[in-house]
This record gives sequence, structure tokens and C-alpha cells, in this order.
Amino acid sequence: MAETERENIRESTLEGLDTAARKGKHGGRPPVITEDMLHTVLRRRALGESVEQIQPDLIIPTGKRKGQSPSVASIYRALAEHAKREAYPEAVEQAHADFAALQAGEVPGPRLALPDRASL
Repeated sequence: MAETERENIRESTLEGLDTAARKGKHGGRPPVITEDMLHTVLRRRALGESVEQIQPDLIIPTGKRKGQSPSVASIYRALAEHAKREAYPEAVEQAHADFAALQAGEVPGPRLALPDRASL
């Protein structure tokens, strides 16, 4: 009986998440590092500055820590995510296309595996 109840809770949670996604609502915290901040970090890193030198000059624009500087770890995390997006732009484009299809109520079809970068 407990298994059935757990399965019912799981199904209703997934339905609620799906409904929220169709309305454009997604859970989780907003990112601390904005696109403007990321561009600033990238530009200054290209000029030879370290993340530790850049960090005090950045200010979080919204949220609980508004007006404070982001942590060095947050900056490195944003740089890693940016590098991943730059390394696999096809995967990012496909994810955006799949998301748009889901919002339109369509089910995206199966995809072929992306070729390994090392083999290119």
C-alpha cells in the first residue's frame, strides 16, 4: 500500500512539474553570475587578470545577496559552464530546440548521437 501511495505522489509531482514547465516556470535559484558579469570576467581574463582580482569588482544585482560580490567558486563554475557551451554548440542548440518543442506541446523525436570531438 505504501508503494502505491509513493507512486501516486511521484506521478502527481511529475505532472505538476510538467504543467509548470509548460507555463514557463522552472524551479531552482536564479544564477548569481549574469551574462554581463560573465562577459566582464571573460574580457578581463583575456587581459591577464586572475579570477581573484576580478571578483571584488563584481556585484550581484538581485536576490538575497544583492550588492555583494559573488564567490570565486561561482565565477569558476560560470566559466566552466561557458566553456562547455562553447565546446558543444550543437548540443546547446538542440536543447533549445527541444525545449521550444516541449513548450509548444510537441514531443521531440529521437536524436542521433553527436560525434566524439576527438574523432573530428
